[in-house]
Order: sequence, then structure tokens, then C-alpha cells
Amino acid sequence: MPTSPFRMLVICTGNRARSQMAHGWLRHLGGERVVVRSAGTEPKGVHPVAIRAMAEVGIDISDHTSDHVDEYVDEDFDLVLTVCDHAKEACPVFPGARRTLHRDFEDPDYPWMGEEEFAEVFRRIRDEIGDFSRELLERELRE
Repeated sequence: MPTSPFRMLVICTGNRARSQMAHGWLRHLGGERVVVRSAGTEPKGVHPVAIRAMAEVGIDISDHTSDHVDEYVDEDFDLVLTVCDHAKEACPVFPGARRTLHRDFEDPDYPWMGEEEFAEVFRRIRDEIGDFSRELLERELRE
């Protein structure tokens, strides 16, 4: 097991839902073994339904901020993960990243849906991101 934490940056377009939920899962599941940051190519603030959906599984992301990717471009990361196709295309190069990975997740932000249907979409995406996060950490943090 490495002596220093595994450093990750998770990116999506708005840094509003998908990257915030991944950030929360990875931090929760990885504990002290990981340092996680999240950012967006066009940050729009953390989505309140993402905060509620994560709270339902015992993960508090209410203190997260919606940051721009440019804030992290000069930092070193073990892994830079994009979680939406648009961010993958618009993302700057991270010269200090040991590795990059892309996994597109559906955008749960459908404001035209009814409230309960809207919440269900967030829950489904939250759970997909949670399963992916578990698998990712199992691979990346192997001894």
C-alpha cells in the first residue's frame, strides 16, 4: 500500500452533480487512502438534489464547492477522471497526471421532470457512480 494518499481529480461540465457525487463516493470509500478534488469546465454550483441524494446513503457533500478545472491544472494527480463526454472533449491537459480515465455517466439534471421522477434519476445515477467508484478504488488501491 502506498504511503501517500492516491490523488484524484474528477471532472464534468458543470461540477454540479456527477463529479460531485463521484467526489463524495471516492472520498467516502477511500477514506484516508485518497485525496479527491472535483471541478468543471463550466462550473454551475453543487446541485441541491445531488446533495440530498448523497445524504440518503450517508455521504455529506453539502460542503463541496463547484470549482473550475483551471484551478487544478498545475497540480499533480495519480488519476484525472472525466465523468461526461463534453468535459472529456473540453478538458485541458493535465501534465502532472500519471493517468487519465473517462467514464461517461448520464446527466441526471432533467428540470422538466416531476419532483419524484427527478429524484429517482439522481438516485439511479448516484448508485451507478457508487458502483463504479467501488470498482475503481479496488483496482487503483491494490497492494
